[in-house]
Amino acid sequence: MATTLITGASLGIGLELAKYAASKGDNLILVARNEEKLNALATEIKTAYNVNVKVIAADLSNMQQVQMVYDVCKKENIAIDNLINNAGFGDFGLFAASDWAKIEQMIQLNITSLTKMCRLFIPDMIAKKSGKILNVASTAAFMPGPMMAVYFATKSYVLHFSEAIYNELQGTGVSITTLCPGATQSNFFVTADAENSKLVKGRKLPTAKEVAIFGYNAMRNKKMTAIHGIRNWILANSVRFSPRKLVLKITRMIQNEA
Repeated sequence: MATTLITGASLGIGLELAKYAASKGDNLILVARNEEKLNALATEIKTAYNVNVKVIAADLSNMQQVQMVYDVCKKENIAIDNLINNAGFGDFGLFAASDWAKIEQMIQLNITSLTKMCRLFIPDMIAKKSGKILNVASTAAFMPGPMMAVYFATKSYVLHFSEAIYNELQGTGVSITTLCPGATQSNFFVTADAENSKLVKGRKLPTAKEVAIFGYNAMRNKKMTAIHGIRNWILANSVRFSPRKLVLKITRMIQNEA
């Protein structure tokens, strides 16, 4: 029976990833800041799926707490078969008017903690010649994003970092998949203060459950990059052949408030 560690597991895609992994028989390590929500989810999952669930409350924008998550797994002799780095958030607005503390926390969580989680767990996976990783990026990874400049840049890092490690891990028995969802029904846009963006307002968006199932199965199938939805696939690939200034103008138009 596999053990799957999921960060950002208390809400949205992370929560749905936890439920779907449990439905496949995985034991779970659930990580997020909100211990109360994690405990409620753990109880629900254990009742529904009869799997083991361990909760670790941690703020992963703090690197000491990232290390703590790994140390707890080692101390309790828990071998991680699947690592899902889902924790992250965004911010909406002009960069010059942004809150630096929030920007710094975003970079720490979206980039540094994800990188450290990979660095901590990958050697153990290589040693046992098996393991799967799912890093959650975004279709934002394929383009610059006016009005969410830092968020888009962090997701570009996740995509390029993960694809490079995918290459490095060939022949080790370990795989790494980058999930790139587009706009999704979740709390993300509330947290980012972007509910009125043309990107989401009035649009029917895929559910977090749909994205989670797609991402988990892509990880299981050892895909390198998984873009959810044909519209998002076309968008992500078309920008490669478009003039950069045109991509910027279109992205800014979409990001502006409706």
